[in-house]
Amino acid sequence: MGAAGLAVLGSDGVLHGPSHAARVQQAANAGGPGATPKPTPTPKPTPVPTPRPASWSQQRLTLVKSPIRDLFTDVSPPAPPNSIALTIDDGPHPTWTPQVLDVLAEHGVHATFFQIGEQVEEFPKLTRRVVEAGHQICNHTQTHPIPFDRLRGKRLKKEVMEPYHRVADVTGVVPTLFRAPGGAWSKANLELIAEHGMLPVDWAVDPRDWSRPGVGHIRRTMLSAKAGNVLLCHDGGGDRSQTVASLRAVIPKLKHRGLQFVTL
Repeated sequence: MGAAGLAVLGSDGVLHGPSHAARVQQAANAGGPGATPKPTPTPKPTPVPTPRPASWSQQRLTLVKSPIRDLFTDVSPPAPPNSIALTIDDGPHPTWTPQVLDVLAEHGVHATFFQIGEQVEEFPKLTRRVVEAGHQICNHTQTHPIPFDRLRGKRLKKEVMEPYHRVADVTGVVPTLFRAPGGAWSKANLELIAEHGMLPVDWAVDPRDWSRPGVGHIRRTMLSAKAGNVLLCHDGGGDRSQTVASLRAVIPKLKHRGLQFVTL
């Protein structure tokens, strides 16, 4: 037995031995009688990453042509066959964005929302709802200035960078895509968004729903879409009841054709 287990005679003449606690600890260390079994630690669960909804690539897309209008020819890697992308501009809006979100949820579709910085600042909870529902959130300038392609210098930088930071602050998501108001691109704005790691996105199918041309017109235009197209709709900037009604009719028909909605 080692010295730690021996009784010793103290200066008061009393025979001292190890305390009960010490004996229990010694037994535990030796694995003998009286040992208290050491608890087995509960293993930590392995986190399961949540995949990006309805997106074909876990790697960053790169431009083949600029800006993106077609999912097969304008980006690398190209989207899977039968892919189609629904993009929605000018929100968030407290009336129309929730209705659009409800339609998308009803049909199990994810979309790419290009949001205006001023709207994000005014409606941060609604902005977060878009992200929490699994949709992609992107940069559509701070104030939606038209004509956008004439902006230069500090004004251009303000319009591009303020919503970039605002979206990131509100949602924790850094925008990787940018859409110019009216599709008005210039060398200056393309260079600025590229400098900050964003890709420019246009569209192939525009029902001009912002002008409220009627549900029939919006529906017919959207149903002309084919695989690879980027579709444009709006949830802000005015009364979007026609857009909501059109999406409710168009989405199931496009899906019935075998088209798969993807985010970028």
